[in-house]
Amino acid sequence: MRFATCATNSFLKSLGVEIHASGHRRWPDEAKALAVSMTLETGARVNAVAERFGIRPNQLSAWRREAKQGKLVLPAVEVDEPVFAPLVVCEVAEEEERPEVASQAAPVRITRSTVVIELAHDAPAARIAEIAHALETHPC
Repeated sequence: MRFATCATNSFLKSLGVEIHASGHRRWPDEAKALAVSMTLETGARVNAVAERFGIRPNQLSAWRREAKQGKLVLPAVEVDEPVFAPLVVCEVAEEEERPEVASQAAPVRITRSTVVIELAHDAPAARIAEIAHALETHPC
C-alpha cells in the first residue's frame, strides 16, 4: 500500500499538485481538468479515475460539475475530423445594445455536408435557429 501511495504522490506532483506534510493537497486547475477529461473518454469510470488520482469519486464529480458550469476549462480534444459546437441563438434586448455593423458586413453562413446556406448579416436570430433546427432534423 505504501508503494501505491508513493507512486500516486509522484504522479500528482508531476501534474503540479502541491502535497503538504499534513496530507492536504492543492490542486491546480490543469490537474483537475485532466482528471475530468479522463472521465469523458469512452469506457472510463469516475471511480477508476478517482482511484488513479487518489481522491474520492464525489470530489471528481464536483470537478465535473464545475466543468459543466464553465468554471473549469478542459483541455481541447484532438480529433481528425471537424467538430461542431452547439448553436446558441438569442435576441438582443435593446436596439441600442447592438454594435455598429458595417454596410458590407459578411453574410451568416450555415454549412452542412454539401449544403451551404447564406443569409443576410441582419437575418433575425429566430430565422437562423429555424434553419439550423431544420438541418438537424433532416440530415443531408
